[in-house]
Amino acid sequence: MRPNPAEIVRTLVAGRLPGLVHLAHRPSPHHVRHVTDPEGRVLLLVPVASHLAAALRPVAGVGDVAVVLDVLDLPPAAGAPGLGRAWVSGWAVELHGDEVRRAALDFAAVEPTGDLLDLGTRFRLFRFEVVEVRWERAGAVLRIDPGEYAEAEPDPVHPVEARLLADLSERHGAQVTAYLRRQLGLTERTLDGPPRVVRIDRYGLVVALGHPGARRRIRLAFPDPVTDPADLPRLLPPLRLPAGTRPSG
Repeated sequence: MRPNPAEIVRTLVAGRLPGLVHLAHRPSPHHVRHVTDPEGRVLLLVPVASHLAAALRPVAGVGDVAVVLDVLDLPPAAGAPGLGRAWVSGWAVELHGDEVRRAALDFAAVEPTGDLLDLGTRFRLFRFEVVEVRWERAGAVLRIDPGEYAEAEPDPVHPVEARLLADLSERHGAQVTAYLRRQLGLTERTLDGPPRVVRIDRYGLVVALGHPGARRRIRLAFPDPVTDPADLPRLLPPLRLPAGTRPSG
């Protein structure tokens, strides 16, 4: 198994990667702090004194503002393949009262920032239902059903992936190489360099074969999808979770 497109988009827009917001018929893009709530709705934390706050202000006779959240994957290590780019769009609405309090808890579950304490004074919280989903990779753009997007879940490994890869490379390189060779049936003569783990997700590992820069890769699946990064040492014996690798929330 491997992540499906809806899962990849949910992972990309979850709030761990930088995002840009494009607004219809308004100056853009704008850098934005964002997360998604458990239903996949996008929450935008916007400073009151900002161009983005002004751009999100509804205009009489027009109604809510159409926005697109644009998130590009940042590969977690040199030589790692990217997950592509996600665009999710909808109509942004400022939250008030009980809604903003509940949404602030959802935001804090992903990004526990103290700026949430200043909602209503220095910051505003906007939300939009996702009505259109697109995923781009290798020059191809795929449209994803919004219902499939909403039902998918972000990958629980993604927030700690970079730390895990660094740990495998820096602290357990020889063990990892021996483990991968056993699992993949490789010998010293098979390749012109040691196999390297270049990505980790809930379903398994992406392993690069050959010298650094080589594009040959193979997928090594876990017996079961990971639901908690704490399960990884059982599935990947050379790994010992470094301190602080459990994601917040």
